[in-house]
Amino acid sequence: MAGGELTHEMEVNVAAPKAWELYGTLRLSEMVRQELSHILSGVEVVEGDGGVGTIIKLTFQSGMSYKELFTKVDNEKFHKETETVEGGFLDLGFSLYRVTFDIFEKGSDACNIKTTIQYQVKEDSTVDTSIVSIGPLAAVAEAAKKQLTSP
Repeated sequence: MAGGELTHEMEVNVAAPKAWELYGTLRLSEMVRQELSHILSGVEVVEGDGGVGTIIKLTFQSGMSYKELFTKVDNEKFHKETETVEGGFLDLGFSLYRVTFDIFEKGSDACNIKTTIQYQVKEDSTVDTSIVSIGPLAAVAEAAKKQLTSP
């Protein structure tokens, strides 16, 4: 099986716990819905409260949608993992599409937000993996930075 990983990392001038208040909760979904309406036409919480087992449905302006499941939420290590469980890349021939968010402290008033995409393609798939892009998640990080640092 073919697979790969893409990563985006940026520094934000806020304390790691403040960034986690956004990334570690459903507030991130709300922020995405508001700030990135040009990319996403909808973000719906299907089930859950933001912890492990939460399922959200993301619908893009193109009409493509998928559901993702929160598989890990570690409030001490500021780490969250989600996996696509329906639609999206799975419909295109991928067997795994996972997004990981990590917040790393860089002192009392700065942190790094690291976003990672991991993917695997089914053995019999002919999908072109170049369609996987960190761009939309980099846009999420930029919007988060803007919201976190605005007065």
